[in-house]
Amino acid sequence: MKKFIFVLFAVITMAASANAQVYIGGTAGVVSFSKDNYTGDDDDETAFRILPEIGYKINSNWAVGGVIGYEKGSLSLLGQSQMTSKDMKAFSIAPYARWTFVHSKYVNGFLDLGFGFMSGSIDDGDFTAWNIGAKPGIEVNLSKHISFVTKVGFLGYEEFNPDGDNNNSSSFGFNVSGNNIEFGVYYNF
Repeated sequence: MKKFIFVLFAVITMAASANAQVYIGGTAGVVSFSKDNYTGDDDDETAFRILPEIGYKINSNWAVGGVIGYEKGSLSLLGQSQMTSKDMKAFSIAPYARWTFVHSKYVNGFLDLGFGFMSGSIDDGDFTAWNIGAKPGIEVNLSKHISFVTKVGFLGYEEFNPDGDNNNSSSFGFNVSGNNIEFGVYYNF
């Protein structure tokens, strides 16, 4: 009986994965800026983020997925930037639901609706940050299996919580800047 259940589970799993609309890939972002406007330091800084991603297409309009990533450089919140004389380093996680509202043979327009959490260090102290909102994006289908993806901007609420008392900051709004443009590639199974 145990072998039958195992074989049945294996067959169901293989059948489900044959119809799976799974995609893997991710995005990356790089920005270079002069810190002297913020800190009086003459050095330029290059900030970057690497954001691997996995998702599952439920149907042609909806998908669910998540991003786990690493960022180094400066932390950019809506309407403000936490520019520092020292490097910021952080780990982030962001599950989302993706609504694809424009469909064509080669280009899809989408909106990632989700929640993000970040934890790291900045200025010799630790911090947490979180956001909830939407990221618009475009997916260009280069082939049946390969897609080029770009995400631009953020609309929503963000909060930055460094160590210490009474120094939290938050913002709400829409922001499109060099700090939140991401380019990536997906492999569609």
